[in-house]
Amino acid sequence: MARAGASTVAIVGAGAVGATLAYALLMQGAARRVVLHDVNRAKVEAEALDLAHGIQFMPHAQIIGSDDVEACRDADVVVITAGAKQRPGQTRLDLAASTVGLMRTLVPRLTAVAPDAIFLMVTNPVDIVTQAALAISGLPREQLFGSGTVLDTSRLRYRIAQETGIAASNVHAYVVGEHGDSELVLWSSAMIGAVPLLDWSSTHAPLLDEPSRTAIAEEVVTAAYRIIEGKGATNYAVALAAVGIIQAVLRAENRVLPVSTLLTDYVGISDVCLSVPTVVGGDGAQERLLPPMTPSEQAGLRASAEHIRAVGRELGF
Repeated sequence: MARAGASTVAIVGAGAVGATLAYALLMQGAARRVVLHDVNRAKVEAEALDLAHGIQFMPHAQIIGSDDVEACRDADVVVITAGAKQRPGQTRLDLAASTVGLMRTLVPRLTAVAPDAIFLMVTNPVDIVTQAALAISGLPREQLFGSGTVLDTSRLRYRIAQETGIAASNVHAYVVGEHGDSELVLWSSAMIGAVPLLDWSSTHAPLLDEPSRTAIAEEVVTAAYRIIEGKGATNYAVALAAVGIIQAVLRAENRVLPVSTLLTDYVGISDVCLSVPTVVGGDGAQERLLPPMTPSEQAGLRASAEHIRAVGRELGF
């Protein structure tokens, strides 16, 4: 387990997400050494140089850009953002086949140079990519996992905060399941401060009534499509979400985050990567927590699992 002050984070993919993640890590002082790796040598070297020119305005760190995988050697955390770009109107699952093909080449090269690293998959469709990377690498599920619905959960808390006027940091609610169209909100266990959200709603009607909750959940599911239609990609919030996960690992924070891991007998779900509240710390993705769920929420999570499993079968794992 590395200390944050002496750590190396390798980011694979110098596109919008990878470059923004490098910037966010440097600005927050989350790692002493940040490696940006991409097959496009001119692009990755230019991104690293642009960042390096601002080093005096950041916490002390080193930024390296390289097309050589050796630059990732002995990294403490490896973050994979490389993959096919999501186009307007295209679902995350439509990306699966080409991106998994890329992982078959990329993952063995990375595990060869950083066998002890914690691997964080960010590339979409993240649940499928995570499951493929686990099968390809043979790494344990604690060591390799996906960013999952950490971003979706942040979007949810932001919208609830908007509706209620309560600080987002005092909203405790989770999006679980697929990072995509079949994800769902666990309304029954959501809290505002120490008050169950459903109780809060009943005393502040019509705020967060059932129609409002349905609309918010739909906004969370479709948020990425709206952003991609307007600017071509999502990059800022997902980078910040990844920084939160990385810091939980490097600082051994044992934070509860809805990352995507391979589940085993979780409300009857096994052998599929999905997001559920998980303790994330120095050893990676640790205990999976089981919040209270209604029968309909459990059914929704199982349906999301089957949705992912069906795609996995088509791709041969």
